[in-house]
Amino acid sequence: MKNEDFEALDWQGNALDCALCPQRHLLASGHCAPKKACVCDRYARRIDRFFSNNRALAKEFLTHPYFEVRAVAAKYVEVFYLPRLLDDPDETVRWSVAQRLPQRLLMQLRHDPDREVRIQVAARLEVWHLHSMMDDADYYVRTVVARRIGQDWLPRLMRDPEREVRIEVARRIGSGLLPSMASDRDPAVRKVVVQRLAPAQLAIFRQDEDCQVRHAVAERIDYAQLGPLLADEDEAVREAAQARQQ
Repeated sequence: MKNEDFEALDWQGNALDCALCPQRHLLASGHCAPKKACVCDRYARRIDRFFSNNRALAKEFLTHPYFEVRAVAAKYVEVFYLPRLLDDPDETVRWSVAQRLPQRLLMQLRHDPDREVRIQVAARLEVWHLHSMMDDADYYVRTVVARRIGQDWLPRLMRDPEREVRIEVARRIGSGLLPSMASDRDPAVRKVVVQRLAPAQLAIFRQDEDCQVRHAVAERIDYAQLGPLLADEDEAVREAAQARQQ
């Protein structure tokens, strides 16, 4: 069902009546329309269309009782209005604000109670400030940090308890420190290490307990070091090693 097919109801579930709306003067110009572009409607898309047509009005709705109205209005107001919403009680509003805040104000949301807000902050914050989010309680926030932070800070995340964080570290850390991740407890991390190390450095992985790691080794290791991989217990590993002989 298309958004336009939904009944026109306000955020409290009451039927909408354009004759009672303070914005009814916009109907004639097409700047608002029932079930399409309406700031009183409960559907965010209709609210968004309203502000898209009437950007100058967005600042007048920053204290509206419905969080969707405030969140959408935050997309359209001039940035100097956004600080008013930094402490908004709804995380959707703060998330919307985090997408547009200038860097000096974005820092204030680094410790927001909502993970989605902090993820947005980690995705936008200037790289040289990301170290302040390395110990975030949420693994995905730390994953975003590991994906973006300067290489000099990556060693601090090498032993992160979450594998997704360590995978990002293994993908980016300098070649000099990469071998120290060869003994990582998770095969997904070791596989990334195998994919990045020089072929001559892969012999230590030929007996890895995980067949996917050994398969990655078989595809890259120096031909002269294939050795036990040619008779590996896993068929796919054997085939990958034997294919190197052809």
